[in-house]
Amino acid sequence: MNIAYLASQHRHKTLLWDLDPQGAASFYLSGAETVKGKKLSKLLEGKAPIARYIHEDVYPDLDFIPAHSSFRNFDIRLEQEEGGNTIRQMLAPLSEDTSLVILDCPPTLSRLTEQVLDMVDQVYVPVVPTWLSLNSWNQLRDFMKDKKLGAKKLRPFFSLVDRRKNLHKDLVERGEDVLVNAMGVSIPYASVVERMGEEGRPLELLDPRSPAAEAYRQMWLEVAKDLRFVRR
Repeated sequence: MNIAYLASQHRHKTLLWDLDPQGAASFYLSGAETVKGKKLSKLLEGKAPIARYIHEDVYPDLDFIPAHSSFRNFDIRLEQEEGGNTIRQMLAPLSEDTSLVILDCPPTLSRLTEQVLDMVDQVYVPVVPTWLSLNSWNQLRDFMKDKKLGAKKLRPFFSLVDRRKNLHKDLVERGEDVLVNAMGVSIPYASVVERMGEEGRPLELLDPRSPAAEAYRQMWLEVAKDLRFVRR
């Protein structure tokens, strides 16, 4: 949500698609507009255009496709498809009008995840500085390598960092020793981030002077550099 908002503020026409049936991104955006997702069945069957599912200009230059509980069946539908990349085909009609598509995926290694990992330019992976999260990160890297999906496009970053905890502090300081190709920014654990869920606004609107908001601005600069964006 924060990166999508910052991209839109730099005049990049952005689409955020919440593919996670639990709908965290949809929940965080609820303060901007009451969003209600739609079942994907007609879209998957080619009977409805993707534009019908888009909430336009939730913020200026930021469009949004909210989650729906039926997304839990997405993988079943994708398994029935033969060849091709269904997600890429769905998004193809938007290529002329949209500069950036951000896909918020469920944290599972599934057919949906595989299609997303295959088609995207970069994969930004939040990792909590704990050994369990690092184990999940290594599993993702191994999955990418095994499926030949381009592990080099993985860009992990530490999130929910609490520097009062010795383990958090130690792992963050070790940087690329534990996170290969890590971003140069860490997102702190902060109460203002929790307030995003209460007020439904990105940090840039909620508290732009907070360290967390500054961290996301630094992260956006790295994302823009990765994607070779030039401000219009």
